[in-house]
Amino acid sequence: MKFFKYHALGNDYLVIDPKDLSGSLTPEKIKLICHRHFGAGSDGILWGPLPSKKAAFGLRIFNPDGSEAEKSGNGLRIFSRFLWDQRLVKGEAFSIETLGGVVKSVVSDGGKTVQVEMVRVSF
Repeated sequence: MKFFKYHALGNDYLVIDPKDLSGSLTPEKIKLICHRHFGAGSDGILWGPLPSKKAAFGLRIFNPDGSEAEKSGNGLRIFSRFLWDQRLVKGEAFSIETLGGVVKSVVSDGGKTVQVEMVRVSF
């Protein structure tokens, strides 16, 4: 399985492009992959880029327990930098669709700065 491991502000995520994994990503596989002793170890999996009708890219965010998260600020920054590293974006603003809605992102300063515009938090 091919994956990329990134970290941001205390979180580490695995980025897995769906085209690089044969089969489905089940909660059981997610738990094993994220396990710190028996897998690659991470705070979650960023599954993308995916097609989207609302944004330039789609993204699913999985927690290490196999559940799906709506958004993650650190996860979105990591995924934005991954897209930049893969030369899928150049630095102009782009959008990412998540379970929690569309987020705007920009990677600038030669990849050193990643800005993610998340909406106001509601409980």
